[in-house]
Amino acid sequence: QVQLVESGGGLVQAGGSLRLSCAASGRAFSNYAMGWFRQAPGKEREFVAAISGSGSNTYYPDSVKGRFTISRDNAKNTVYLQMNSLKPEDTAVYYCAATDRRASMWPATYDYWGQGTQVTVSS
Repeated sequence: QVQLVESGGGLVQAGGSLRLSCAASGRAFSNYAMGWFRQAPGKEREFVAAISGSGSNTYYPDSVKGRFTISRDNAKNTVYLQMNSLKPEDTAVYYCAATDRRASMWPATYDYWGQGTQVTVSS
């Protein structure tokens, strides 16, 4: 069982930056690939970034590539999402998720989810 707690969301102006954190409880954190997803009101959950258990492989959709960076510190059981050059369309609730399978862009791959943190980008 893995419990995930996100933090770091907030209100930021367009062009600004935020760093989200996701702290995981449980053992063998490095055995889990981690993902970040977001969901805006009335929209489906959207893939934002994923990282392999070792941290050596990362994945992004085109919508955030070059602006967002996912990283992890396995010694601290934490995964991060650095978000730069934020846009109003990045406004959403951001969720982290864990899977003991390979990192994936599909929400159904992930077995454990955090409660989410709100990110609001004003224009």
